[in-house]
Amino acid sequence: MKQILILFFVLFTIQCSKDLSPFGGEVNVSPLPKRIKPEWPNPNWKIVTPESVGVSSAKLKLVEEYAFTRTGDETDRKGRRTDAVVILRNGKLIYEKYARNFKEDKLHLTWSVSKSILQTMYGIAVKDGLIKLDDPGYYHYEPLSRDEAHKKITIRHLLNMSSGLAAEEGYESGPLKSSVIAMLYTRGRQDMGSFCANLPLRAEPGTQVYYSSCDTNILSAILKKVYGKEEYDKLPFEKIFKPLGISNVTFERDASGTYVGSSYLYMTARDLAKIGYLYLNDGVWNGERFLPEGWLTFTRTPSPGYKTTPYSDDLSQDNYTAHWYANTGVPDRGIHEPWPDAPKDTFAALGHWGQMMYVIPSLDLVVVRFGDDREKAFIKNEFLKLIKESVIR
Repeated sequence: MKQILILFFVLFTIQCSKDLSPFGGEVNVSPLPKRIKPEWPNPNWKIVTPESVGVSSAKLKLVEEYAFTRTGDETDRKGRRTDAVVILRNGKLIYEKYARNFKEDKLHLTWSVSKSILQTMYGIAVKDGLIKLDDPGYYHYEPLSRDEAHKKITIRHLLNMSSGLAAEEGYESGPLKSSVIAMLYTRGRQDMGSFCANLPLRAEPGTQVYYSSCDTNILSAILKKVYGKEEYDKLPFEKIFKPLGISNVTFERDASGTYVGSSYLYMTARDLAKIGYLYLNDGVWNGERFLPEGWLTFTRTPSPGYKTTPYSDDLSQDNYTAHWYANTGVPDRGIHEPWPDAPKDTFAALGHWGQMMYVIPSLDLVVVRFGDDREKAFIKNEFLKLIKESVIR
């Protein structure tokens, strides 16, 4: 009898873990509040004490202990492996620490945080009237015209990670199974956008959220066609990095000259925080609007494709938006917020092996963390909880 009860409990637990029953209505994201007289780096951040902007140094020590206390070693590459943490409050640098030979001017691979900067490039293209979110991709990029099904893929679908393309994301598997490995390192590396556009479809475009680096690199290839090679080459540097005072940056390209927007942007933690600060200020930098009105609402709204996405084990782990992540949950799909102890208005750019940038408008915070995590020892919710608790006013 005892064994039967145990079996029933296990089966019940499994079923509950797969329960995605709606518990609320559609997410409504409010516009970001206008910040009063924001301060801007010129080009460096003003450094102040945490207490001067309402943050406890003692509580930040707990953040530091969590982030930087090593729980493994260099041979097994296990445990929490933080390389950098930078925290801004009210546009001022209040905390900065590095490890593993990193320092303030050393570049770090951002991995998929790159996707969120590619989204910034799209915001600029939309603002300049060069592209519309609901344009079919094939209007601008011939490889997406291979058949009527592919012609249904829009720019919005690609930004929302709901193209329907049958990509397989998985860095730890081989190129025969993983399209991202094939794209980055083997048969797709000559022209990543074209390789991805020629994948078959697994679902009707717009109906299934599936995180895919292929969607990003198709988007990057589309921008090259929209701008033309010369202007495209200058786009991230002249339209984003230079105006924000970012000069130490590397953005790799594939053999066809397309920026690898999915994965290969290298930045310092201080400079990545400038991207976060641009978004905290609703796409405005030093009085100049870089991103179109409403872009931050688009950025923070979960992908509409969640409503019809079939169940998978990782479906409830993230609230994917438009190449960023939200903390709203998707109540009408039964998906809870991924970081329950962080403010609900938190949104983030996240990358492989522990790269992360959080923007928390209600606390006026931007947080950058670089790492080299090879297992799930760094818990985002725990980290964010400690940061939230450090704010005392």
